[in-house]
Formats: sequence, structure tokens, C-alpha cells
Amino acid sequence: MMLLEMAAAGFGDRIAVGSLDDGLTFQQLFDRAGAAADRFRAAGADAVAMADVSSAALPISLFGAAWADLPFVPLNYRLTDDELATLAGRIAPAIAVVGPEATGRLSGVDGVSVLDRDALLVDLVDAIAPSPEWDMEGEGTAILLFTSGTTGEPKAAVLRHRHLVSYVLGSVEFMGAGEEEAALVSVPPYHVAGMAAILSNVYAGRRIVQLPAFDAAAWVDLVRTEGVTSAMVVPTMLTRIVEHLDAEIADGAARDGAYLPSLRSLSYGGGKMPRPTIERALELLPDTAFVNAYGLTETSSTVALLGPQEHREALASDDESVRARLGSAGRPLPSIEVSIRDEDGTEVPTGEPGEIWVRGEQVSGEYRGMATRLTPEGWFPTHDGGWMGDDGFLHVSGRIDDVIVKGGQNISPSEIEAVLVGHPGVSDAAAIGLPDAQWGERIVAAVVRSAGSTVGADELQEAVRAELRSNRTPDHVAFVDALPYNDTGKLLRRVLRADLADLGDGSTQ
Repeated sequence: MMLLEMAAAGFGDRIAVGSLDDGLTFQQLFDRAGAAADRFRAAGADAVAMADVSSAALPISLFGAAWADLPFVPLNYRLTDDELATLAGRIAPAIAVVGPEATGRLSGVDGVSVLDRDALLVDLVDAIAPSPEWDMEGEGTAILLFTSGTTGEPKAAVLRHRHLVSYVLGSVEFMGAGEEEAALVSVPPYHVAGMAAILSNVYAGRRIVQLPAFDAAAWVDLVRTEGVTSAMVVPTMLTRIVEHLDAEIADGAARDGAYLPSLRSLSYGGGKMPRPTIERALELLPDTAFVNAYGLTETSSTVALLGPQEHREALASDDESVRARLGSAGRPLPSIEVSIRDEDGTEVPTGEPGEIWVRGEQVSGEYRGMATRLTPEGWFPTHDGGWMGDDGFLHVSGRIDDVIVKGGQNISPSEIEAVLVGHPGVSDAAAIGLPDAQWGERIVAAVVRSAGSTVGADELQEAVRAELRSNRTPDHVAFVDALPYNDTGKLLRRVLRADLADLGDGSTQ
């Protein structure tokens, strides 16, 4: 709440959310959050949930929950009815702010009181904020974010006020944005990047423009019509945006290379970024500053950045080691310590692979109802694999559970995928391990061909063999129409393993 209070006091008449002609000012956001807090308290709830797309109700509910000293819990509205109801039931008693299409989905959940989003917004139009009284200790739970559950039942990550405020104060300049600046938020509310975007832009004084459901054409149109100056996307979104801009060029609709003239900065994260995608994006938007942000839900968002100059230097370099930085997560933030550890928790030498451990004030490492994941020294084992280069750049290879163990050797899928996606006939690829009676696991590559491509398995296997050691060469190449991603850009390898299960245990290609 300190962040919003400072914003309302410092630039209360600026537009905080929405279009310039009918958006909410920072003062109105403050007032309505206070009135919402009164309503949340009156409901007798222990948490404020939201099952809805982005709207003005999102920041109002987020700050209203903070004002009322209640955890804010954005739920994944794309889950099945049973899954959504189960998560809501886990935080009961709760009041749930829902969109019109979700009202019936939670109305029968025991202990959950449903509040229609549109009705809430109407009720708060003439709101006057109560006295600004809230907990300033910072130990209360600000946000509960359920993990995506890609490897098991979703866990509720606990982000306390001090974690989030530490992240914002360490990475954002107060009132650092000009009055003309606008940020486009298209990631869903239940993604940590969506929460961090609200807090960061409010503190900076930057207007927030929301895109409730991502569509590349709608995203491009909003950037142009709203004069958007900054945005954050996941890799799958950027791929679609690049494809849309290329289609505009092919149709003659692009205007003298000024495809997105207002866009000053574009950050991305949340999954692997194919190098051809980021290289093409850099070419299409030469005046846009690109940032790769690596972080986790449990770390209150970003812990490492690959900055704009590093992007451009890598793109322009003929040195492959420098160009490879486009695939890195950049350097850790000044407020974050990073260590690469082996299975015993011992730090490994620079350049050696291991598990990424992080430490800092913004790092939570805590899950509701579970013991802390932090070590006694405050380190959080991320369960991400990676290595630190001699140049100080952090490289993330993926989840440790995704490592392929063939003949007793650990093989990172990311290095195989990088070679495959670098082939002109491939638009996307993933490598997985499937059971093998002789080797323990065999390498299976799922490949999406580029439009018009007829590349075959032999050619792709030879491409990997030529660049990597022979034991990295896929034993099988399966051509698929698309890879399974969730809506926050994470590859669902468990789905892929299930789809390609018949290629394991001695079956032939």
C-alpha cells in the first residue's frame, strides 16, 4: 500500500489504468482500493480471490486486499470447473471477484462468497477512501500464487509485502516514467509477471493498458492506438507478434519500417526464447530496447536481466560466444546473489552446470502450509538447471526434472533444442527423454516444421551431431503440428511425453 500511497500523493491526477480519455487516475485507484478494502473486511473473508481476466478491478482488488491485510489470490480461470473450485476451496473463507462468465463456476464452493466484477466497479465509482491505516510491518501475506502444477498438484507460493516492496524498490525509480508513458500488460493476473507489472508501473507513474486475452493483432493495434511505450510478453507471444508484423510487411501494410514507433522497450521471460524469434524481433524493431527477464514466482519476479545494449551487441557480433548471450538470462540484479550448486549443495566452478540457487530480500521460497524452502543461510534452490559463464552471464538450461539421463550421462534438452530451432526448416522444437531398456532413456525430438519446409529426420539428426557430441543426437525425430504450451508460455513436457510415449522402450521411428 505504501507504493500506491506514494503514487497518489506524488502524481494523483495522472491516469493509472486504461485509456487517457476514460481511465482511472492514481488518486481514484487509491480511493477505490480503500473502499474495496472496507467491503472485503465486511465479508469476513481470510483471502481475496480473483477469477477473471485483467480489468480495472484487478489493481483495485490487489491494493484493496493489501489495505484490508488480506492475501490476494489470482486464480487461473482457464482451469476446469473442478480444478478452479478446488483451488478456491483451499483458501476459504474467501471473497472471490469474478467476471460474468465465471460467476456460476464458484457460486457453489463452500466458504467462498462471489462478488461480480462489474457490480464492484459500479459500486466504487463515487468511492472516498477511508483513513489510510494498514499494516506496515511487511510480514503479512500480500499475494498467494498457485504454481502451474506442470509436475504435480499446484502449490500456493507465499509472497509477503516485504518481498514485493524489496523487488520494486530495488528495480524501479519512483516517478521514473514520463506522463506520456504507457505499459501494455497482456500476461494473465495469475502470472507473477502480471502482479509485478502492476506494482512496478504504479510506483513509476506509468499508465497501465490491459489486454484481457492475448491476440497478436489486438496487441499490435493497442500499441499503436494507445501509444504504448513498454510491454512484457512471454516467448510464445513474441513469436506470434513477429509473425503478425512479417505478415503486415508481406501484405504491404507496414509503414516505412516504423512498425511500432511508440514502443521504447519490450521485456520478455517465462520460458525459452527461440533465437530466431528474438533475432527477427530485434531486426523488426531496431529502435526498441529489449530486455530478457529471468525470475520465478517464488522470487517475486525478476532476478537476472539481459539488457538492451547486450541484446544489440550480441546481434551485431561475429563472435558466436558473444552472440550466444541472446540465449542467456543476462546478469543477476545487484540485489540478488546467484550460486550454481551440485546435488550435494556444493558450489561448482564457473562454467560447470548445476542447480541455480538465489538469495536476496525479494526471495520468498515459501509455500502455504509447507516448511520454507530456504536454507539456513537464506538460499533458495530454484530447481532450475544452468551455469554461470566466465563473462558473468547466467545461462538457464531448464527444470532439473527435464534433464535426459542416457547411458548414465546427464543431457540438457536446451542445447539440443537450440540446434534444432536454429535450422531454417524448423520453427519450434523440444527434446525429451523416453524409457529405453538399454540406455535408460532415449532422446526424442518433437519438431514443428517452418511453413513450407520438408526437412527430414536424417537432416536434423545430422545437424545436431555436427554441432554437439554424438550422444546428444536425437534417437527419434517426431514431426508435430504444434508443441503443448500452457497460457503463460511454459512447455508442458509431461503432455509431450504422454503424446509420444509409444516411441519409448525399443519401438522404432
